[in-house]
Amino acid sequence: MSTRKGRGQILNRTSMADYLGIAMPTLDEWVRRGCPVRERGGRGKQWKFNSADVIRWREQDIREERAALSANDHSIDELKKRKLAAEAELAELDAAERRGEVIPADQVERGWMLISGEVRATLLGAFPPRLARRLIGVDGETAIKRIVIEEVELALQVLADADIDEVLAADAEPAE
Repeated sequence: MSTRKGRGQILNRTSMADYLGIAMPTLDEWVRRGCPVRERGGRGKQWKFNSADVIRWREQDIREERAALSANDHSIDELKKRKLAAEAELAELDAAERRGEVIPADQVERGWMLISGEVRATLLGAFPPRLARRLIGVDGETAIKRIVIEEVELALQVLADADIDEVLAADAEPAE
């Protein structure tokens, strides 16, 4: 059964599968994926396919599958490049750590905790009593602000002069 010349043949489901040299379940899968159907069959009614439409669809489907595989190959190459770059970066970090150029994050965190403790002790230890003594009898907002700023600067200078390496080393020594 044919339609106009060059436009393909109208075939039923079995004939279409035979024409393409595929199994009927393969044709059914193609239909689920979008293969064009002239008329759907069922209840005694035959399926109708235009062979030219099906072939054009399948050729496009193959092109899309190849493009997807090619893109997948490209992304695999990209992933390999990223893996190599990550491995090189890790090797550089390991070498920098061996040279003492980097510190593990847990040591940095511990150092910041110790430094914060020193800041707190300095500001809450000597700062309030000295500030209170200096403010006795002082009158006027400007004078109070000047004294508070001087005391804050003094406390910060004490912290700046502290040897952080000594603080970290003292923390690292085992308790007796």
